[in-house]
Amino acid sequence: MTTTETIYKLYTKHPVISTDTRNITPGCIFFALKGDLFNANEFAHQAIEKGAAYAVIDEEKYAENAQCLLVDDVLTTLQDLASHHRKQLNIPVIGLTGSNGKTTSKELVNAVLAERYKTFATFGNLNNHIGVPLSILAITADVQIAVIEMGANHQKEIELLCTIAQPTHGIITNVGMAHLDGFGGFEGVKKGKAELYAYLKATNGYTFINRDNAYLLEMSANAGLNKLIYYGTENGNTIKGTLKSSDPFIEVTWTNHEAESTVKTNLTGSYNFENILAAICIGDFFDMNPDEINAGLANYQPKNNRSQLTKTEKNTVICDFYNANPSSMTAALNNISVLSAGKKTAILGDMFELGPESPAQHQLIVNQAQESGLDQLIFIGKYFYAFKEMVNALFFETPAEAAAYLQQNPIEDHLVLLKGSRGMKLENLLQYI
Repeated sequence: MTTTETIYKLYTKHPVISTDTRNITPGCIFFALKGDLFNANEFAHQAIEKGAAYAVIDEEKYAENAQCLLVDDVLTTLQDLASHHRKQLNIPVIGLTGSNGKTTSKELVNAVLAERYKTFATFGNLNNHIGVPLSILAITADVQIAVIEMGANHQKEIELLCTIAQPTHGIITNVGMAHLDGFGGFEGVKKGKAELYAYLKATNGYTFINRDNAYLLEMSANAGLNKLIYYGTENGNTIKGTLKSSDPFIEVTWTNHEAESTVKTNLTGSYNFENILAAICIGDFFDMNPDEINAGLANYQPKNNRSQLTKTEKNTVICDFYNANPSSMTAALNNISVLSAGKKTAILGDMFELGPESPAQHQLIVNQAQESGLDQLIFIGKYFYAFKEMVNALFFETPAEAAAYLQQNPIEDHLVLLKGSRGMKLENLLQYI
């Protein structure tokens, strides 16, 4: 069997990793991962033919030549290789997780830090047991600070990701009603996210905490953390912030005990205020001045269908359809209800991974939407469809049915909230709004 140390020596000469034969670059190392519906060992030879220097495999029958590196388990090897690489990097690594706002916070933190430092941040949402090792292995020697997003849908997952990313600093954006099925309810969510705090306690790392969030205060106290940097809206925090405006874009006034500063961002949604404060706090911790911090925030352009305000030919759309859970759905409805607009519509898609809580959570969102004072409500998906007799709204079982309706009954001159879980693929409706 090929050892991790041997593969690492090859990696230093071939520092590009691929797990997809469609994205092979000359000289890369291909890791033949397995899934429920595929076995990439079968494509190792193809990867080498396309230019991969080596293929890491875990089935001996595919070891055709010396370029095929046989290991016990490809995924474990990938994770071990990333952990080994991380140990060679003497840089701050900020581990970031939470129920909502992970990716936006990661992007904001990176945008701020990049004003002074050579940074690396998780690409897209490569934040799971495969994405985190790939992210770590993409960190080059010239990087000064890395921001690693860590996602989870069950307990012990953040614990595993911490052993790979080995964060020196960490932040939990919040805890909410997300992945309830995998975590086993809200208390399970708190326990799972707190695995980051446990790691930082064990390694004497630094933790950034939103002091306005009672759950995070409770979790940090239970973990016994001692290197704490607080941000929030009250005096006594390292960073104190005030939401000056959020209609439609967020403007924040903040102070670091020395000087007051104001920044206007390109983000919509008052729920992003705490994500902005987190980025300010982290920038301040790393000795950045207010001008640098504000420049990073002001120049950041959301482009990932998270809190992204888009003008179509007919309407203004809040594109927030990358994902959804009850906590983020509630925040999005609260936000659109207070924004200035002549007419408002919410198009909401099903929320996934809620387990036994799903019916009750969907009903709560239906009730909240009905009370939000919007001009039109459209619900899409089988979970929402179960409540079609309850309220005066439009219900469709599939996005295709909703698209057909919108083609025949176009919405015009509205502020539209488009939000649902990733699997609903609500982006396909944007062309009809």
